Amino acid sequence: MRTRDEGHKIVCEIAFRLAQPDTRAAVRKLIRSDTEFDTFSESCVFPDHPRKRASEHFINLARNSQGLASDECPQAEKCVLGAILNDSKILASKSEKKADRLRALKFLGHWVGDIHQPLHVSFEDDRGGNNIAVSGQCSGKLHSTWDTCLVENAVGTDVADAVDELIDAITPEMMAKWNASDPREWANESFAIAEAVKTGYCVMHEASCDLPNSAHATVDATYLETNKPVVREQLQKAGVRLARVLDTAFGN
Repeated sequence: MRTRDEGHKIVCEIAFRLAQPDTRAAVRKLIRSDTEFDTFSESCVFPDHPRKRASEHFINLARNSQGLASDECPQAEKCVLGAILNDSKILASKSEKKADRLRALKFLGHWVGDIHQPLHVSFEDDRGGNNIAVSGQCSGKLHSTWDTCLVENAVGTDVADAVDELIDAITPEMMAKWNASDPREWANESFAIAEAVKTGYCVMHEASCDLPNSAHATVDATYLETNKPVVREQLQKAGVRLARVLDTAFGN
């Protein structure tokens, strides 16, 4: 069975490699005290096995939403945006217990991956594409297709090779542009991708992005090729931005 783990490992390994040397040393020191994981990239799957803090893996918006206008979760008390902001504070705090900072680190790496997966910033009534069936060159549900099948198509199945290739393609200009943003903007970028025609997730009726009548999506060669650069860039953005989050937290 394929899992959604590869995308998370790629994001966290990119972040680890791009982080400052002192940040990498601090991350290593925290991970050394973990009983389950040996590396930061492996630890980023922690919130999924088993599912922890379930309501904080996504953001639900209204069908006619124009995106997030504040850092408040729009339709719930908790969401992935709040989780990023809260766990960043815990990780940065020298007064927190080491065990709590370690947990915050493992959650934070995961949250930054989640907020860059477009269907994690979407709609509640179809469960972020979990109620939309997929056929063609991917199968299952549309949400899991973006978690796994599209990632494998975009970068392959070897995490180390994917990270090498993705980092090599990141320019200083890209890094500067992507880092000139905050987590709310990351969420709005993902929401724009979720609503894009080429994603096949919803159909615009004036201001409302509505569920397709068939609740079905066909992922063919054209769909894969069209969305390949989107998936690659979301992985790169997430890695670059997570590196900055870590550098900020450990640089205090």
